[in-house]
Amino acid sequence: MADTKASLERKKEIKEKFEQFYKTRDKDLRNELIEDHMYIVDILSNKYVGKGIEKDDLYQVASLGLIYAIDRYDPSKGYEFSSFATPTIMGELKRYFRDKGWVIRVPRRIQNLYKKINVAKKILPQELQRTPTIKDIASYLGEDEETILETIEASKVYTPQSLDMKYQVQKGENSVDLSDMIGEDDKNFDSVELKDLIDKSTERLNDLEKQILELRYYEGRTQVDIANKLSISQMTVSRIEKKILQKFTIEMQKMQ
Repeated sequence: MADTKASLERKKEIKEKFEQFYKTRDKDLRNELIEDHMYIVDILSNKYVGKGIEKDDLYQVASLGLIYAIDRYDPSKGYEFSSFATPTIMGELKRYFRDKGWVIRVPRRIQNLYKKINVAKKILPQELQRTPTIKDIASYLGEDEETILETIEASKVYTPQSLDMKYQVQKGENSVDLSDMIGEDDKNFDSVELKDLIDKSTERLNDLEKQILELRYYEGRTQVDIANKLSISQMTVSRIEKKILQKFTIEMQKMQ
């Protein structure tokens, strides 16, 4: 009973720290919160020990993820910090493994541009209603076509190993799929990053843009349906949708 009471008091104390830090961004409080939650770093970094990366490096990467989580955490949302921090830290670890997967050390700018190209390949077909060309992608990202082609070519130096390859960490242990180490994105982490992007980007939208965003991407309606519902032209819907995507792109670039 005493242990339970102490545990509840500890949770209350940490919650109050987070609430105060969220308001004040006090550095001392931040350091205390980091110390309070280093156990999460230990647990998550240990999951990747023996998979080709030094333990100290894993620990540093996981610690960085913890700091990011503390800085981003909003206690008013109502969910536990550990639920928020875990996908953030796991995302940093998996991102580190992906970065280590480049056979040749490709400049960070090229790696980032390659990610943006992949995003453009998902967004542009909806906007253009067809498969985007190199020229379309270059125009969308504000790059020249040659740079886009070079970046796509550079991506071929990414580790060409099959994700079905298996590794045995230690004798007597079960083998591990390469996909379990670096090949799969953490869905929870993606949702956290995506939520940040959506929240920040939506702040830049006016009421009509927010309405079109809701109808187009949450309800999956066509531009014609939206035009009829809002009593505007399909061309207007298309123009506004393009503005929305541009605002999201700007916010995405800020988060890189």
